[in-house]
Amino acid sequence: MTKIVPTIQMVLEKFPKIAAVQRLRIGKPGQKTVSNTVTSVIRLCQIAGISLDESFGVFTRKRLEHILDLAILESLKPITIWSYLNSLKAIVGRWTRNYYADSKWQIQQIELPSYNRQIQRYIRPDKTILSKVKDWYGTLANRPDGREWVTATLMLEFAMRNGDIGRLRWSDFREKDGGIVLCYTPHKTELSSGRRVAWPVHPEIWKRLCEYKEAGIPQYRRKGWNKLEDKKAPLVVPCSYDVFRRLNKELRSQKIFTGSKACYELRKICIDHVYQKFGAEIASSISGDDIKTMMRYYADPSQPNIGDLRIVDLL
Repeated sequence: MTKIVPTIQMVLEKFPKIAAVQRLRIGKPGQKTVSNTVTSVIRLCQIAGISLDESFGVFTRKRLEHILDLAILESLKPITIWSYLNSLKAIVGRWTRNYYADSKWQIQQIELPSYNRQIQRYIRPDKTILSKVKDWYGTLANRPDGREWVTATLMLEFAMRNGDIGRLRWSDFREKDGGIVLCYTPHKTELSSGRRVAWPVHPEIWKRLCEYKEAGIPQYRRKGWNKLEDKKAPLVVPCSYDVFRRLNKELRSQKIFTGSKACYELRKICIDHVYQKFGAEIASSISGDDIKTMMRYYADPSQPNIGDLRIVDLL
């Protein structure tokens, strides 16, 4: 039987369906990941002026290089356009080949253009900024909305990402060896390394978290909220998106951090300070990332925090 080359629209409609089958088999890819992948490919087509009715074969290496040039002209951030290109590659990834073949489709593998992505290494904030962060954090404890203190604490004390805070349940806090440990698998790495974080909770922090829980968390609601799931395993920070948006705006207005993800700097500070105090392996444990990733994006080894030292004295 002759194979056909599908249109882009046909692939975009097929991909969520085969992803759902794959999810039943091995538990991934997640629905949100699939949705973001499709959206990114659509955005890529919009940038390039490509109709979704065109053949999927339009995505040649030469065409992708042209799209990359257009994105630069539109002043898109390099990491953004590269994310779109990787989504295009993912939609016809190795695991999808048999599914497309069953439909008698002929789909070429995506060859991405060469591109040198140099993302700046993490630079440790100076003492003035760190002092401002500490003072700002101290103002959160007595605010009416307890979610603000909890959210900032989960980033500054546990190096959690925004999305992981939004998914955090009280059941993720577990008793171990007479104390409390926060246990979760970071969503960003669960489909790659699958590393699990298990970090001890300081008694003072746990006491405040319990007070926050006992005070009664308002039942914030957003579209798509699963009420039945709430009753089974309540979220620690309901509607965390609203809280992050508020805290991001506050950090920018006080000129502590800049950018749309100002809160994310709290996670970096946490990891870098654990790195300074306990070394790379322990910092990797709290971040949930491998050591190479942690050292590049979350720690600053160029600023050692030791005093005068003679190696010969250590021999």
